[in-house]
Parts: sequence; C-alpha cells; structure tokens
Amino acid sequence: MTDQPKPLTGTTVVTLAVNLPGPLAASRLVEYGARVIKVEPPAGDPLGLMVPDWYGELAAGQEVVKLDLKDAADRARLDEILAEADLLLTSFRPSANERLGLPASAEKHGLAYVEIIGSASHPDHSGHDLTYQAAFGTVVPPAMPPLPIADLLGAERATSTCLAMLRARELGRPATAQVALEDAAQWASGAMRLTGPGAILNGILPNYNIYPTSDGWVAVGALEPHFAARLAEHVAPDDRLAETFKTRTSDDWEAFGNEHDIPLVAVRRSPHSPS
Repeated sequence: MTDQPKPLTGTTVVTLAVNLPGPLAASRLVEYGARVIKVEPPAGDPLGLMVPDWYGELAAGQEVVKLDLKDAADRARLDEILAEADLLLTSFRPSANERLGLPASAEKHGLAYVEIIGSASHPDHSGHDLTYQAAFGTVVPPAMPPLPIADLLGAERATSTCLAMLRARELGRPATAQVALEDAAQWASGAMRLTGPGAILNGILPNYNIYPTSDGWVAVGALEPHFAARLAEHVAPDDRLAETFKTRTSDDWEAFGNEHDIPLVAVRRSPHSPS
C-alpha cells in the first residue's frame, strides 16, 4: 500500500560525500525514506557547478547544510548533527577522514559508517572514474567512456553497504565499511567478456545489433531463440536485416516490434545529453 512507511522512515543519514557517487547513493537512501542531511563545504558540492540541474535532482528532499570542517565551530556543529543521526557517509580519502576526526565521531555517536574511497589497495591515491575504468579495460581509446560506470556502480554499492551497515548496527555488530570505486570498475570489467571489442554481444550476432533505418537507427535485442525466430519470420533473415531495416523509419520499426513481440526500439538521443 502506498501509505505504508518506507523501509528507512525514521532513519537519519548524514552525508559528507560530494561529487557523484555520494550524491547518487544519498538520493537512493531518500527514495527508501531516510532523512538525509547533506553537509557541503562553503563553496558547495562541485557536482552543482558542473551539472546544476542534475545536482538539484539528486539533492531533492535533503537538508543541505554548509560547514567548513576545518573551522572549530563548524566542526562542533557537525558533531551536534551526528548526535541525532544513524549513519555517516563520506567520500574523503581515509587520511582526511582521520584528520577531521570522523571515524572517532562515528564511534562516539554509535553510527553506522560508510566511506566511499578510490582504491582499497592504495586508499590515499588520487583518482576518478576515468582512471579506474582505464585501469580495468573499460575505456577504449580514443573514445571517452559514455557513462561513469565506476561512479554509478560505486554509488549502488555504497547504497547497499549503507543498508547492510544499518542492519549490522541494529544487531549490535561492527558497522563500518569502505566502498572502493576501483573495485566497482574491476567488477564492471567482467562484462567486457560479453560486450567488449570482439565479444559476442558487440555486433557479432545479427539478431543483437544496431541497424540504420530510413531516418535513424534501431537497436535489435532478439537474443533468445524464440525472439530470433520472430525476427527472421516477420522482418528478414539474418543476411537481409540491414537492407530491410533501411526501408522504414525507426518509429515504424519500433511499433512493428511491439506488434510482433520482438525486442526492437528506436535509438534515441538522451534528453540529458548536452546540446
């Protein structure tokens, strides 16, 4: 029922995590019903400078407080906020967390504590999504990656880790964990065996491919045998798919796919892409 409380209703999360993975994870926790207090430096979250619209979407429903954690009064204010919280989420380097006394504050207030870091093996090394992807082969030069996979998967890992640590805290168990973006990139790289250059889902199969139409492109995902059979029956055999798709518009083919239950959609430009 829609009027039932969400799973994290009554849970307070304090996030100091700026840039992308932290705000994504915090937004997910809001979806689950958590009260999220987003503590930002005086200049704000850098994400807000790069993509203000998206930043606004991710920060929606959160209480934004700006504090200079190097200032004694502001650092004391953070402790007051943490005293009423259940979980602390950060994305500083571990050495910076220690200098700011954040692990000690989490312990003092009995909080679940999740650190988003770059690398588990070298916690204080600098890096970003691009460097983590490059290290594990999900960058194909000279093209830049179309999506920040390490940040996106790292955010989902951070979300699930927050949930796990809240449960551990509830059970009286240790509730501190680190989420490494490097690990997320390494985990994602396993999918290159399916979609990387020369892999089976990288254009080798005629029934799992993209094709030009009379006005654009369509994506065909007729991977299972029954879908492949429908594609051959209602559109064309494998060796004639390319020429056949050119005879209609992308929207026509999408409607045709829906009519015949074939996974086939028009390729559209993301509404969130820069102009």
